[in-house]
Amino acid sequence: MLNEISEGLAPVIVQTLARMILMLKQRGYTVVMVEQNFRFAVPLADRFYVIEHGNIVEHFGAGELEAKMPVLHELLGV
Repeated sequence: MLNEISEGLAPVIVQTLARMILMLKQRGYTVVMVEQNFRFAVPLADRFYVIEHGNIVEHFGAGELEAKMPVLHELLGV
């Protein structure tokens, strides 16, 4: 379980964290990550959940990301 692990860190450290997460995934570990930094999370995630006021308002798999971008832009401003 990772909670906002990129917050306040230097970009080089964030890149190292991303590589470590990918390594854990390759070894078969399940990683649950809560992250506001969308650009950091996108290449790492298999599934996405958008939570607003404690409720899941959108969820989809990584393969649907491109089609969901208009919705994400509206919800997240990305």
